[in-house]
Amino acid sequence: MSETGEIERQAGRGLRWSLVGNLVMKAGSFAMSLVLARLLVPEDFGVFAIALAVSQFVIHINDAGVIAATVQWRGRMAEVAPTATVVAVASSCTLYAVFWVIAPFYASMAGSEDATWVIRILMATNVIYGLTAVRSAALMRGFEQDKLAWANLAGFAANASISISLAASGAGAYSFAWGQLGGAALTGVLVVALARVRFTVGFDRALAARLLRFGLPLCVGLGVEGLLLNVDIVLVGDVLGPEQLGLYLLAFNIAGWVPGIIGTAIRYVALPSFARLAEEGPAAIEAGVRRAVPLLGSIVLPIAVLMGTLAPALVGFLYEPHWLPAAQVLRFLAVVMAVRMLNILITDILAALGHTRATMWVNLCWAVALIPALLVGARHGGIQGAALAHAVIALVLALPMLSLALRRAGVPPRLFAAGLARPVLGAAVAGVTMAGLATVTDQPFGQLCVAGGGGLLVFALIAVPRAVLMRLLRQGRAHARL
Repeated sequence: MSETGEIERQAGRGLRWSLVGNLVMKAGSFAMSLVLARLLVPEDFGVFAIALAVSQFVIHINDAGVIAATVQWRGRMAEVAPTATVVAVASSCTLYAVFWVIAPFYASMAGSEDATWVIRILMATNVIYGLTAVRSAALMRGFEQDKLAWANLAGFAANASISISLAASGAGAYSFAWGQLGGAALTGVLVVALARVRFTVGFDRALAARLLRFGLPLCVGLGVEGLLLNVDIVLVGDVLGPEQLGLYLLAFNIAGWVPGIIGTAIRYVALPSFARLAEEGPAAIEAGVRRAVPLLGSIVLPIAVLMGTLAPALVGFLYEPHWLPAAQVLRFLAVVMAVRMLNILITDILAALGHTRATMWVNLCWAVALIPALLVGARHGGIQGAALAHAVIALVLALPMLSLALRRAGVPPRLFAAGLARPVLGAAVAGVTMAGLATVTDQPFGQLCVAGGGGLLVFALIAVPRAVLMRLLRQGRAHARL
């Protein structure tokens, strides 16, 4: 088997494990939230949400880009691990100290001084992530996502046990924070044990400089990406008030299902895959792009079309009728979701090639253009206007900038265009099919089954190559005989 073929096999195995782990984690988180909702009052959720917002932002910049820098390191792991460990720990501890000091001010500004100690406890999880950053990178670099998945699942089990026990005993919002910290601690211990990388510390100034030159621009880019994920919620709430924000947030969360499950799994696999391919040369990178882009398009685009075309049926089936205005928002945020997924893949390709500054500039320009567009859209078109503005900026600005960044990194954008041609055509025809079949019934569930099922079948017939369909059909027949 060729080197490229071996990388593809390992990446496929890693992606499967990442997807399974994410699906189980999402299902478990949903079940845990149902239990905690019966034990806690809404104020407890609000206090934790304030703490979680700052923690989730910091996690993007916590390790100064060391994980990504270590994954794509061209040399031996042993030569960089001691210095990378020092850099990651120093970065996470510094950030923890900063947010320990500003926690009271942030909590007061957010309207809940009770959140101060919840923030301080929850932020300690990021120190653990700093301690284990290099070991997590080692598992990703070796395509050992199964070990990462088991460590994360064990940590989640500990998190759920601690959170539910403390909530039942009256700990309030602290039950969330201590549960997260306990789960992170167990995951960290398992990651260190499973990575089989000696936990040694040392500091080489030249190595640290190389790590930071790669990692800091990526760190800034991911921090801005975190801003992009939350800025519309802040602005919509400020312009339109809490009721309209609630409708927007519901659509935003639905559109976030795919990036939350599939996008996270891709991040675990794409960077080490393309880093290995980059060592083989431009031809290997191009081969990897030819395989990855059609696969991504075939997964993401049919879901985006279903969300956009059958948004009223989807919202009507899952939620109460008073949430239906969120469906018009979901139509546009489905477009944003598709662009975000493409951005995730391109970001990892650029990082594997060492072009982390390109990601930083793309996200910065995206954010600068998005903020005024959201304000104008919300003021003149309400929540639909804000969602439309987000979709327009993603298509008109973000996609061309990503294309330019790829070109400058030596990756021809035509590879993406060629890889997305069949999925885009399939998505367009599937959308027309869904819209037509949706008129057959007024029932949301019936529309999802008839129109959604018919559209997805049409997409598969157009977007998936005939040879692949025949192979899948043969495999299905073989399993049926068994």
